[in-house]
Amino acid sequence: MESLYKININVKTDYIEDQSYPSESKYVFSYTVSIKNEGKIPAKLISRQWIITDANGKIEEVTGLGVVGEQPRLKVDEIFEYTSGTIINTPVGTMHGTYQMVADNGYEFDAKIPLFSLSTPKILN
Repeated sequence: MESLYKININVKTDYIEDQSYPSESKYVFSYTVSIKNEGKIPAKLISRQWIITDANGKIEEVTGLGVVGEQPRLKVDEIFEYTSGTIINTPVGTMHGTYQMVADNGYEFDAKIPLFSLSTPKILN
């Protein structure tokens, strides 16, 4: 069953310095997500769940339908890419989560978004 339903997710992040206000504990990051259907059946992204954690351990959960206003259907080997953003209270944090998917045959499954870091330049080596 694994090979029928396989979504590969890669994330790249950027610190948005000109929108951030460290003196007010406001750090803005963008993230670009690349979602590839490596399974054997087309699948549609229905909803998302993000877990965003700052360096103080504050956790924010974000859920909603689709991504950037879309519910993309990915054919086999197709890639969907989008950019979004988040604000945290510390110069370092992490994000991870899941996309809830439904294959063309009606099978529902979760695609895991691996943990990735949010960090301002020169904080992490």
